[in-house]
Amino acid sequence: MARIGIFGGSFHPPHLGHILAAREFQQKLALDTLLLIPAGVPPHKAIGQMDPVHRLEMTRLAAQDLERTQVLDLELRREGRSYTADTVEELRKMYPHDELFLLMGTDMFVTFAKWYQPERIVKEVTLVVAHRDKGKKDELLRYAANLEETLGAKIVFVENQFLPYSSTSTRAMLAFGCGDHYLAPQVLAYIRENKLYLQGESLKHLPFEKLEEISLSLHKPKRVAHVRGCSETAAALAEHYGADVTDARRAGILHDITKALTSKEQLQLAEDYQMPMTDFERAYPKLLHAKTGAVIAREVFGENEAVCEAIKWHTTAKADMTLLEKIIYLADYMEPNRVLDGIDELRRLTWSDLDAALQMGLEMSLAHVLSTGSAVDPNSHAALCFLQERKQNYE
Repeated sequence: MARIGIFGGSFHPPHLGHILAAREFQQKLALDTLLLIPAGVPPHKAIGQMDPVHRLEMTRLAAQDLERTQVLDLELRREGRSYTADTVEELRKMYPHDELFLLMGTDMFVTFAKWYQPERIVKEVTLVVAHRDKGKKDELLRYAANLEETLGAKIVFVENQFLPYSSTSTRAMLAFGCGDHYLAPQVLAYIRENKLYLQGESLKHLPFEKLEEISLSLHKPKRVAHVRGCSETAAALAEHYGADVTDARRAGILHDITKALTSKEQLQLAEDYQMPMTDFERAYPKLLHAKTGAVIAREVFGENEAVCEAIKWHTTAKADMTLLEKIIYLADYMEPNRVLDGIDELRRLTWSDLDAALQMGLEMSLAHVLSTGSAVDPNSHAALCFLQERKQNYE
């Protein structure tokens, strides 16, 4: 009886993080065969317009670095949504006498009960969960115990090494000219040869419709509504206050363009573009997405200086901001998808007194930062002091 691992995913594209995870599963489980299965139409996320033939071929190329591995196209050949329950039942017919292991990470595992007909899945396979955070092991064990009791699931946990890559950040870094080391050389060569993921395409000075399409494709799906909301709100505020509507709309659609990147990737992007950083930014790299976003807006998308500066200050603000900078800061904070304490009052104030709204937004933001035990960016403190002093001078 052979031990067969099932490793599915969009593989959009297959990066070195996938390869390391696959190799770890092979070693920890002593697998005789590993099956890589690119998803057809996943029920939980969109893959976009990528031709499935490309994802299949890239996965085959990536698998060259793995022993005892096969790439199957069974989900790509199946019409409709790609449900794991259908896949494992099909594999059971192919391997009737072998032991099947469904391989996944913790993010997928903790949603398993919500998958399509999970009872069909656990009937055919053992769930194998790769985890990295020992501090969450007790929580995972409680979740596993519930699945064992309610579904009769068989579950195995393995500790593994990992690369903190995602397909979303890989696509983004490729577009930004910094993603070569995320991919096996043969996969990177295929991407460039076929001009996938915006390779070989000029992104400078795009019409807004194309800029919107491309920029939104570089976000995680859950952020798309916020980005659209920010752009639309910024355009409306610009028209209301007499700012450049085109600049506002473009700054809004690009303001979070590097948001999908991890802190380590933010630092890498800053280094690759030789972007000056303060000690505070190095200590709190999550704030860097505003500045790296401004750099990408300028260097990759060819946006003008007003747009880039508005993106640069949309998170921390600064003293003596321009009208467009204020608009983007507030549009990001109070666009319609935001749900925060005090947001309705901030929205009302934004349409009547921009500076008062900016001060309120900064006060809310700083209160939140302090409540988490984090330090306040010096630029935010300077912005608030500037507004308070100017208000006193007017009174």
